[in-house]
Amino acid sequence: FLFLSSKETEWMKVSGNLWEEDFMVIGETYENIPGQSKITFLLQAIRNTAAAEEARQMAAVLLRRLLSSAFEEVYPALSPDDQTSIKTGLLLIIQLETQSSMRKKICDIVAELARNLIDEDGNNQWPEVLKFLFDSVSSQNVGLHFAPGFQKKFHEKVIAALLQTMEDQGNQRVQAHAAAALINFTEDCPKSLLIPYLDNLVKHLHSTMVIKLQELIQKGTKLVLEQVVTSIASVADTAEEKFVPYYDLFMPSLKHIVENAVQKELRLLRGKTIECISLIGLAVGKEKFMQDASDVMQLLLKTQTDFSDLEDDDPQISYMISAWARMCKILGKEFQQYLPVVMGPLMKTASIKPEVALLDTQDMENMSDDDGWEFVNLGDQQSFGIKTAGLEEKATACQMLVCYAKELKEGFVEYTEQVVKLMVPLLKFYFHDDILLMQSSMPLLLECARVRGPEYLTQMWHFMCDALIKAIGTEPDSDVLSEIMHSFAKCIEVMGDGCLNNEHFEELGGILKGKLEEHFKNQELRQVKRQDEDYDEQVEESLQDEVITDCAKGATPRWLTCCLFLTQCPHRPWPDRQWGLCIFDDIVEHCSPSSFKYAEYFLRPMLQSVCDNSPEVRQAAAYGVGVMAQFGGDSYRPFCTEALPLLVRVIQSPDAKTKENVNATENCISAVGKIMKFKPDCVNVEEVLPHWLSWLPLHEDKEEAVHTFNYLCDLIESNNPVILGPNNSNLPRIFGIIADGEIHEAIKHEDPCTKRLANVVRQVQTSGGLWTECISQLNADQQAAIQELLNSA
Repeated sequence: FLFLSSKETEWMKVSGNLWEEDFMVIGETYENIPGQSKITFLLQAIRNTAAAEEARQMAAVLLRRLLSSAFEEVYPALSPDDQTSIKTGLLLIIQLETQSSMRKKICDIVAELARNLIDEDGNNQWPEVLKFLFDSVSSQNVGLHFAPGFQKKFHEKVIAALLQTMEDQGNQRVQAHAAAALINFTEDCPKSLLIPYLDNLVKHLHSTMVIKLQELIQKGTKLVLEQVVTSIASVADTAEEKFVPYYDLFMPSLKHIVENAVQKELRLLRGKTIECISLIGLAVGKEKFMQDASDVMQLLLKTQTDFSDLEDDDPQISYMISAWARMCKILGKEFQQYLPVVMGPLMKTASIKPEVALLDTQDMENMSDDDGWEFVNLGDQQSFGIKTAGLEEKATACQMLVCYAKELKEGFVEYTEQVVKLMVPLLKFYFHDDILLMQSSMPLLLECARVRGPEYLTQMWHFMCDALIKAIGTEPDSDVLSEIMHSFAKCIEVMGDGCLNNEHFEELGGILKGKLEEHFKNQELRQVKRQDEDYDEQVEESLQDEVITDCAKGATPRWLTCCLFLTQCPHRPWPDRQWGLCIFDDIVEHCSPSSFKYAEYFLRPMLQSVCDNSPEVRQAAAYGVGVMAQFGGDSYRPFCTEALPLLVRVIQSPDAKTKENVNATENCISAVGKIMKFKPDCVNVEEVLPHWLSWLPLHEDKEEAVHTFNYLCDLIESNNPVILGPNNSNLPRIFGIIADGEIHEAIKHEDPCTKRLANVVRQVQTSGGLWTECISQLNADQQAAIQELLNSA
């Protein structure tokens, strides 16, 4: 049962008759049957309604996890008849199952199987499940789970079905389920897919909201209204500026709810409405929202005034805290005037100290689950308990403090000292992962503090620095460790040269050397385990590169030995070699020309690795060549020339664009562009440019895509004859590249590059014949993408 999640394992521990006969039979038999037979075995156990409920639930949990962790090994090995039988059987069991928690687990199994049966192109290989979902959407017993890519393939049918079901005025619970499913759908739905349905969505949501608001006033029913308000927020959040025309339709009613829904039983509705208003404001922007900003702020301030009277579990608290942060994003510097009102309650919530206890087994058993305690067994006789009430609010409050520091910068300076004193001790707060991950606030707080001069800034850095280094040495969780390292690196960037002394370097070197040595030992163990046919290889734990990079500015022989060992040992596993290259990539990127004094350690391995068998290693090497061209200075010129044919070899290989190779290939394409842009005298640019243009656009690596599009704009804006072609004959091809980049979201609309690309299109738009020729060679999706680009920039 090693592949069970911690929650599922915990469920098994507390599920009552753990050692009941049926339970034991399932566990023992399951371990001794072949992989592909496990599916049918578990399905039979689920069907066996005569068995204990715990045993059936265990079988359901095991089946979902089997499909999640070993689908490719077990499902394709089944015969077509068996596959059909399993799919049909699962849909039948959902309809016959009467126990709600069991039905939920079976729905999870169906969702997992359906997700695996959608291929890479988004084609649904289980059409029966889609029909079943549409037929069942009016049933309150079936939940909708949307697999990745589902929205792109089935948006029209899903939206129509959900809107139709939302209008079932005879069944409140069905309406609420449909509204909840609409929230799930729109949250992950690309903006471009949602926009065509926006009018229809808004019409249905508004009419339903009006009806349900009347029902609230007349009958006190609120379930559907809560979900509808959240649906409106989700649609606005996805539609962004496209929601502006519908703003006046909703805002008066939403303000009315906040103003009047003051009864205790309406706290959740009021909180969700506050969230909705702030999300709509963020979506439509400051210019449109300002007409109501003053009223909304007064409503929030009134609630804030009563904040101390709210109970600890009042759902409005977390909604209020998040809403203030969104208002800060909307109002920008103008929000600073509200900080004296906001910061007191926010700091109070962020400073919540959890209640903990060490209890013997009998005391633990006497405590009710309703008390909100969670326990960890420390042995046969003792348990460590923590009361979780307030921890989510504490985490949200810490996130909001980060938001204020980021948005207000020097306007937040008055609060930096108290926030730093709160945040630094949280490096040792082990009770909540999201709170541990709040360390991104450290560099932001330093940036806020700059305005008070170098002495104040240095004092704050000294308060942080030792605690951060200690946390790097002691933090056991790899995700949290990465965040702390990233924060530490950003702090060093803010503080600049000289912020670390020799003792810091020595301590960091020792810590990271120890982590590398531990990693090498673990790698040896993993190499042994890889020989086991049942071993499911996971990506080895990762160190954040930024800290290593910044420490490399004071590199010691210990550092170089480690890096050299990683990059120059071809027998080592690919993650190790990728690791070493990433270290040197960052040395080049951050240390600029001065990095060349370490070139003897990495240049030859980096060039050799461009054509490595591992795509991850190729990607790291290609990225290194790109930063070498961009940041490396004159000493790197000969190596850029030497790298070019190696990069081209990778790009032109037959399998260059396969799923596993595409990221490495796109980094090679980007590196070629960077060589031409930053080291043009190293290559024959006129000869290479046509090839480079034929390789565009980049779809997967969004960061490198921006580099290539910016260089493309440079070339077009300078009227480069090779890029434009004779009589601008290449422009239709360029339009196709821009359109495909928009379709694949290869650039974000907030990036300045978007405006440059839109200006290129607008320039052509002014010459009628050329515009017609360019547009006529695009398909319908590409034409729509060009229009979307023009609308957004």
